[in-house]
Amino acid sequence: MKRLGGIFSALCLAAVLWGLWLIWAPQPAPQPQPQPQPPATGWHWPGLPDLRLPEFRLPRITLPPVFQRPPARPEAPIASPVQRILVEKSARRMTVWQESGPPRTFRIALGFAPEGDKSREGDGRTPEGIFRIDRLNRQSAYHLSLGIDYPQARHREAARRLGVSPGGDIMIHGQPNQIPDGFRVKGDWTAGCIAVDNAEIEEIFAHARIGTEVEIRP
Repeated sequence: MKRLGGIFSALCLAAVLWGLWLIWAPQPAPQPQPQPQPPATGWHWPGLPDLRLPEFRLPRITLPPVFQRPPARPEAPIASPVQRILVEKSARRMTVWQESGPPRTFRIALGFAPEGDKSREGDGRTPEGIFRIDRLNRQSAYHLSLGIDYPQARHREAARRLGVSPGGDIMIHGQPNQIPDGFRVKGDWTAGCIAVDNAEIEEIFAHARIGTEVEIRP
């Protein structure tokens, strides 16, 4: 009986010591949680060192002035009699050749319906073909104007067959007198004429002559 009591006492003592060890024993340090990796930007094999190359950018190189494209020089103004005028409708460009000096180019506006050749009054088209300057108008409603000899016989005949009027008063002119000087109407806005800035029509008008050829291409 005494032996059983001793065994029981020993078991109780062991249980107490085990509980005390659980309370006072050092706890293991928490393991860090794996952090999400950023998306790979290069070749990488799991388990191997990161072999991705660092990002590399070429430095910005500024060429010395000797290698740089020079700024465009403004064209010299017309200073001698005008010899020929070429209008390229699709490019919205007019080139003026003069007797002495380089040709001069101008940005132009056309009729409000510029595609195709003019066939009747009010169609908003700018005629195509070879014409001549036949009048100079200092009292124009569009600053200054150079009239061309449209309609010609072929235009009148074509319009007669259609039973319509071929129209007329086709000019190379400036901006409407109603707008302030220095402003320009945007887009294609004329009734079939060719429009430039007021300063430009002054330059052309000063050297234009009756009979000068004006070719108008599509």
